[in-house]
Amino acid sequence: MKKLILSALFFCSTFFFSQKNQSYAVISYSSICCGTPTSKPVMDYLKQFEDSNRLNTFEVITQTGLGKEGEHNFYIGIDALDKKQKSTFFKGLQSVIDSQNKNRRKNSDGFVGFDPAVTVHKADLTKFKNLIISKK
Repeated sequence: MKKLILSALFFCSTFFFSQKNQSYAVISYSSICCGTPTSKPVMDYLKQFEDSNRLNTFEVITQTGLGKEGEHNFYIGIDALDKKQKSTFFKGLQSVIDSQNKNRRKNSDGFVGFDPAVTVHKADLTKFKNLIISKK
């Protein structure tokens, strides 16, 4: 009986401690007529930022089903970043997104949206549907 209780506590604690992020940056992908822009530039930037700052993998949560043409949001866990890293991360991410929006086809490609002042908290995410949790 003691082993069963200890095993249950061990498994419960892994779930409790696995979700460390409480704050998430929001990136939204919208469509005009022909689907959303690719997420490759943003994902490449995340990987490059992790490597250059020797960080663990960002927690990325995808919210799908926001429209008929594949509109979706990414929620990126930012709690592991200190104040300076967060500022650098947001500037670089904004630059990547601005570049992607600038180079889009005006009448067919959608937009990538990002506002560094907007963060979503873990409690807010529990209210959303269609979430896919990944560690990029």
